[in-house]
Amino acid sequence: MTNSDFWERIKAIISGGFTPEGLAELDKYADKFTCGQLLYKRFSPSEQYGCTTGGHAHVIASLLAGAEAGSDSVTEGEDNFERQCQRGEAQALIIEQWTRTTGCWTDNIDDTLTRLMGEQIAEGGEAHVYDHGATLIKSIGLDYYIEPILALDRISLHNAYFPETRLAVLGFGRDREGVFRIIAEQQFIEGTRMTDEEIAEFMKLMDFKLINPRNWTYSTPDIYLSDMHDENVLRTNSGGVAVVDCDIRINTPELRCGGVRTLTTEVEFRMH
Repeated sequence: MTNSDFWERIKAIISGGFTPEGLAELDKYADKFTCGQLLYKRFSPSEQYGCTTGGHAHVIASLLAGAEAGSDSVTEGEDNFERQCQRGEAQALIIEQWTRTTGCWTDNIDDTLTRLMGEQIAEGGEAHVYDHGATLIKSIGLDYYIEPILALDRISLHNAYFPETRLAVLGFGRDREGVFRIIAEQQFIEGTRMTDEEIAEFMKLMDFKLINPRNWTYSTPDIYLSDMHDENVLRTNSGGVAVVDCDIRINTPELRCGGVRTLTTEVEFRMH
């Protein structure tokens, strides 16, 4: 199957309304993605593995969003921002249609999570966080990303580079304002805050260069990484380092941090 054939099949499944046959075909593609027979060139092999560790729903949502994302990078400007918003809502509607069919959709996410788990224990720029005992449940918005595919990328990259705090996607929904959100689960980590100097040394060991200390931004030619401050990076009780939250992206030239990658959605099928 060629790249063009694959995306035509995905779009046919979407336009067909996610019939039982279409859902079975999506599951087949997700299995091929997981075992490496479907190579998603957006990611490195380790990043694709990070996507698979986000769970079956995460893999399928990433592929469905890719059908509406295209391969063009977005540069600054009002027209481009409007186009990105339109793409983002189109991706969200496709994922909503699919998850309503499969039972992974939640209306009024904030009210539902509060009823099930009590009041949220933390709120950041993009996520509402709820206590679930040994784990945390996060309701993740698109404030930083606009397009679901970029928020899903963030989970794949986080899992690849910081697997000790892996995010597993449980489902999707909208909050009381109708804003699309991703529901994810993450292990609760006990630890102490690290200094900026300790975080910088940890990043240096991972070959990341400090770009802007004012917003704790680091990068390699492949990865843009921000929000690496003392609330998001902990020294665990065993002496390790746990990154519990960060803004992590594929580093494209448009981010102006020395990036060399493109946001392609090209796939390749390989036989094992």
